Amino acid sequence: MDILSKIQLHREEEQRLVWEGTFAEYLDILKERPHVAQSAHSRVYNMIKDAGIDTFNGQKKYRFFDNQIFGLEEAIERLVEEYFHPAAKRLDVRKRILLLMGPVSGGKSTLVTMLKRGLEQYSKTDSGAVYAIKGCPMHEDPLHLIPHHLRQDFFEEYGVRIEGSLSPLNTMRLEKEYGNRIEDVIVERIFFSEDKRTGIGTFSPSDPKSQDIADLTGSIDFSTIAEYGSESDPRAYRFDGELNKANRGMMEFQEMLKCDEKFLWHLLSLTQEGNFKAGRFALISADELIVAHTNEAEYRSFIANKKNEALHSRIIVMAVPYNLKVSEEERIYEKMIQASDMSHVHIAPHALRVAAIFSILTRLKDSKKQGMDLLKKMRLYDGEIVEGFNHVDLEELKREFADEGMSGIDPRYIINRISSTIIRKEVPSINALDVLRSLKDGLDHHASISKEDKERYVNYISVARKEYDEIAKKEVQKAFVYSYEESAVTLMDNYLDNVEAYCNKNKLRDPLTGEEMSPDEKLMRSIEEQIGISENAKKAFREEILIRISAYARKGKKFNYQSHERLREAIQKKLFADLKDVVKITTSSKTPDESQLKKINEVIARLVDEHGYNTTSANELLRYVGSLLNR
Repeated sequence: MDILSKIQLHREEEQRLVWEGTFAEYLDILKERPHVAQSAHSRVYNMIKDAGIDTFNGQKKYRFFDNQIFGLEEAIERLVEEYFHPAAKRLDVRKRILLLMGPVSGGKSTLVTMLKRGLEQYSKTDSGAVYAIKGCPMHEDPLHLIPHHLRQDFFEEYGVRIEGSLSPLNTMRLEKEYGNRIEDVIVERIFFSEDKRTGIGTFSPSDPKSQDIADLTGSIDFSTIAEYGSESDPRAYRFDGELNKANRGMMEFQEMLKCDEKFLWHLLSLTQEGNFKAGRFALISADELIVAHTNEAEYRSFIANKKNEALHSRIIVMAVPYNLKVSEEERIYEKMIQASDMSHVHIAPHALRVAAIFSILTRLKDSKKQGMDLLKKMRLYDGEIVEGFNHVDLEELKREFADEGMSGIDPRYIINRISSTIIRKEVPSINALDVLRSLKDGLDHHASISKEDKERYVNYISVARKEYDEIAKKEVQKAFVYSYEESAVTLMDNYLDNVEAYCNKNKLRDPLTGEEMSPDEKLMRSIEEQIGISENAKKAFREEILIRISAYARKGKKFNYQSHERLREAIQKKLFADLKDVVKITTSSKTPDESQLKKINEVIARLVDEHGYNTTSANELLRYVGSLLNR
C-alpha cells in the first residue's frame, strides 16, 4: 500500500471517530461507558496499564515504555505505583505536581514525551475517549453543567463523581445560547494533540523580564472590549494559556524550578484545589496532570530557599537515575544510532558493549560489602550469575546507596564519541578498540569532568579494554572450536565417563588393554578449572551433571554437547587452551601456508555468518586476538 492510500485510510479513521450530540445523548454514552468521565490522572494510569504489564522476579515491567526507555524498570514502577495509581483512585497524591529529578540525558524528557504521544493515541481509542462542551477553548468536562445541589443524586444514579465548577464562559453560553437548558448543550468528542493545543500543553520559561503570566492563564482580548463593554465579560478573554489548553490532559512544565515566583503561585491553587485565577473571574476549574523535570543541583537549591516551602509541599519528587544495566545501555546506543543517518555503518559486535561497560562503571559506587568489586556489582546488576552472591545480595547492594546512578557519564557523551569514530574512520566499519580510543580522547575535552574523575574514568576504560580482551578471545575460540566440534564431543564424552565413575565410586576399563583404571582426576580438573570450579566445589558440580543426565534420560532425551551451558563453556575453553598454539600461529602468521589460510577463511566465514561481523571487522578481530596470544 502506497503512502497516499495510508493517508486516505488515516483520514477515514479520524472521520469515523468524530461524534457530536446533545448533553442528554452524552449521558446515554456515560451510562453505558462510565469510564469516559475519568480524571486526567486516571486516564494516564489506564493508558499505561492497558498497554500491558509483565512481572519478572516480582518486578513489574510496563510495556507502554518498551523500546524507548531502557533499564529504568524500578524507577518507572515507583512512578506508576506511587503516583499514577493512587492519583487515579482520587487519593491526595493527585493534588501534587510530579517532578522528575535526575541527571542529564537520563530519560526524563523521553518519559514525558512518551506520556504526551501516548495520550494523543489513547484519546482515539474507546477506553481513552474524551468528551467536551463544544466550542469551549478549555475543552471543559460536560459534567460541570450539572448543578452542585444535584451532584449527589447524579453520583447515586451514574456512579460518577463530579469535581469542579462550570467556567465563566460556559456559564454565560448556557444562559444566552441554550436558555439554561442543560440537556441541549452540544457535546463533542475531542482528541488530544500537542500541535493543536488540545489537552496537552508545554510551558517553557524564558527571560523573566519579558515573559507574561498570560502564557499560563490566558489574557484579555482588548480588541473585543468595545464590543462586550467590560473586561469581566468572559467573551472578551482569551482562554489560551497553557493551563487552559492542557485541561483534561497534561502539561509539561519545562525547567519549572528556574521560573519566576509569580508563575509558580498559580500552581499552588491548581494542585491543591483544582482551580486557578485568571482575569476578573471567579476561580477556573482545571483537571490536568502537571509534570516538571529538573536536575539534582537545581532541586537542592530550590528546597534550600525557605520561600519555596508552600510549593515544595505540593511536589512529589520521583528520581530518574541513569540506567545501571550494561545490556540495557547497549540498547540505548542502538536506538540512538538507528535514529541517525549513520545506521548503515557496520558496528562490530561488542563495540557498543565495551562503551556500555565503561559508562556503567562510572555510575556505580564502590560497595562496602566484603568480596564485592565494581565489575562483580556491574554483572549482578545486569542479571549475570556471580559466584558467591545471590538475589538477596543484589537487593542489599541496591539499598546501599540511595543516589546511585545519579552521576557518571551520560549516554549523549558516549554516542557523541561513537559518532566521532564513525565520521573519522574512512572504512564503513568500527570496532570496540576504535570506540575505546575515542572515549579516552574525548575525556580531555569534557568540560564538566574533574581531574580526579578523569583519572578514575581512564582506569575504567582500561577495565573495559580487559573485558573486551576476554570477549574477543572467547569469540575467536568459539569460531575455531566449531571446526573441532568432533574433538569437543569426544572430550565431553570422556569427561562424562570419568565423572560417572567418580560419583558411583567405580573403575573405568581401558578400551585398548582392558585393565581397570581409577577415574582420571587430572583430566576432570583440567576441564572444571576452566570455569572456576574450586576443589571444594568439584563434587557438587559433578553430581549436578549426573542429575541433569538422569533427568534427560527420564524424559527420553539424549544429553549432548549443548545440554549444559557451563559444561559446554568449560569444554570449549579446555579445547581452546589445547588449540592455543594453533590459533596463535594461524592468526599471527604474516605469510600463512595453505592449511593456515584455509583455517583463517573458515573462521572468518563463521564470524561473519554466525557472530555478526563483516569481513573487515572479522579480520581486525583475528589480528587483535593473535597479538593478545603472542604477548
